[in-house]
Amino acid sequence: MDIAIRSPYLPAMLSPATAPRPRVGIDFGTTNSVVVIATPNGETHTVRFAFAGHPESETCRTLLCLWQEEQRGRLAVHRAIGAAAIDAYLDDPAESRLIMSMKSYLAQTSFRETRLLGRRLTLENLIGLFVAELIRSAGIDPTETDATVGRPVRFAGEAPDDAFGEQRLRDGFAEAGFGSITVALEPEAAGWRFARRLDAPATILVGDFGGGTSDFSVLRFDPAIGRAIPLGHAGVGIAGDQFDYRIIDNVVSPELGRDSTYRIMGGAPLPVPIEWYASLARWHRLSLMRTPATLRAIDDVARTASAPDRLHALATLVADQQGQALYRAVGAAKTELSQADSTTLRFHHKDIHIERTITRAAFEDWIAPDLAKFDGAVNTALERAGLAEADIDRVFLTGGTSFVPAVRALFAARFGTDRIDRGGEFVSVAEGLALMQGERARRSDVPGPR
Repeated sequence: MDIAIRSPYLPAMLSPATAPRPRVGIDFGTTNSVVVIATPNGETHTVRFAFAGHPESETCRTLLCLWQEEQRGRLAVHRAIGAAAIDAYLDDPAESRLIMSMKSYLAQTSFRETRLLGRRLTLENLIGLFVAELIRSAGIDPTETDATVGRPVRFAGEAPDDAFGEQRLRDGFAEAGFGSITVALEPEAAGWRFARRLDAPATILVGDFGGGTSDFSVLRFDPAIGRAIPLGHAGVGIAGDQFDYRIIDNVVSPELGRDSTYRIMGGAPLPVPIEWYASLARWHRLSLMRTPATLRAIDDVARTASAPDRLHALATLVADQQGQALYRAVGAAKTELSQADSTTLRFHHKDIHIERTITRAAFEDWIAPDLAKFDGAVNTALERAGLAEADIDRVFLTGGTSFVPAVRALFAARFGTDRIDRGGEFVSVAEGLALMQGERARRSDVPGPR
């Protein structure tokens, strides 16, 4: 794995033996992870990841790829994370194993271990492998570093055991070598920057939008005690990735033959198999279609299809493993729609030529069902807190999806623009995690988070 890290504070942080122990905040997310280093004077520096062949980023995809290679006559297990894990997996999907959404299983007692490449690995082992590679690449010595790690108010899954989930999270980071681990609530960390400016208690709604999940938490921040009290929480299993899929479903899938028909033995027209297009919901599912049987099936359907060229385009997309490139183009169009009233989605590969103008109005129509789920989750969070909209002093939105104008408009309509705060949308959780423990340490009479 070829990876470089950009952190202007890191050399100074690691040099003097007499310096205070370095502190890092780690936002271990379902989709993306962020690492922020805190200086003794309260400044923060975000670790930037530069994977070979990919643009530098302050986020690392929470992906772990494992594969085996022969070394000195023995099979050795290799690993890669983030964008490098995607590259390794696409290089040989059949012989590698891509592990994703690890955080989603933390509080599920039914998932204890799995067998990969002939080895039995627990979830804690897998998280440890990912985190160890993450911090090793950043030049961080876990044995000499105090880490504050985020956890949701409620872990994902059916009937989650939150205490069990937190302990597994701690154990996973311990596997990576950390001896000093503090766990804090993610929404509290997300609102920390705003909370530091408070001079009186305030009730805050934090909307934390990830890649695959969105969480809404009502917390009472009190500057006198330096911590937040959770009052109510709700979440939904959709966020930025779902918005991407709305564009794919409405723009890309029709160009790849989803709405065409085919015939068997000259019979009545039949719809093409819809499961091929359901796989477009996630790029890694598309890579699983790259089997001789599936490619033959697409070719067979194309022979009698009403739009054979579009079916051939689908086969080319799958065979050439262009799922990641497609999602990058879709993500770029989504980002542009946050700043303009329309954009053009462009994706070209061999005989695939997609150029489609998308208006913000159309995009907002497509995501309307998702916005309704956000709205419902906010209602649930308020109900669980026993509060009304008027009781919320401030609303803090974080995560890339908070850039979407329709998302901001949803909260502005309910709470008013004057009560909404944004900032550090991608790194605010990790930044808060890095800062909060140091600040609490200076309050010797106040215990830190559990």
